[in-house]
Amino acid sequence: MNLIDLLTEKRPAILKRWLDVTVDFYPSETSLFLKKQEDQFANPVGHTLTQGTEAIFDALLCGADAEKSAPFLDSIMRIRAVQEGPPSRALVFIFLLKGILREVLRQAVQEISVAEELAEFESRIDAMALRAFDSFIKCREKIYELKANETRNLTYRLLQKAQMLCEIPGEEPGVRENSSAKPKP
Repeated sequence: MNLIDLLTEKRPAILKRWLDVTVDFYPSETSLFLKKQEDQFANPVGHTLTQGTEAIFDALLCGADAEKSAPFLDSIMRIRAVQEGPPSRALVFIFLLKGILREVLRQAVQEISVAEELAEFESRIDAMALRAFDSFIKCREKIYELKANETRNLTYRLLQKAQMLCEIPGEEPGVRENSSAKPKP
């Protein structure tokens, strides 16, 4: 039996464990909700994590190119990017898959010589993590860009409201068009 057959056989246990450790990084009440609520509309984050981890694992199993898993990886990274925390915390779920594989396959790895295949599979996981990091950074950059634009627009509106903007080049801020009075010395 090769590694892919073994992983396919153990797929349900691996996916359940992977989802459990992924949501365990959330506060306990949130984690419980993400695990128990199966309605995708009542629990979109849990649904995205479930669908995403399954699709990512399946892509790793079949050795699919990055294009097949990219939408699922991107959807998880979008969720992680809007949440507070460093990139390491957002990406840790990918690296945890390695430990889960070793845990689930411990006895099989000792009985069958699949060490080389496992090392190659883990390199696929590493490549997936790098793609996830790129996606996470793009999402964070977009968030910061949106925040900067909103701050700039808010500042502009406040200055407009306070009549501190000069619409005509060369005029001083706060000077109105129809103001003909000169300041007193």
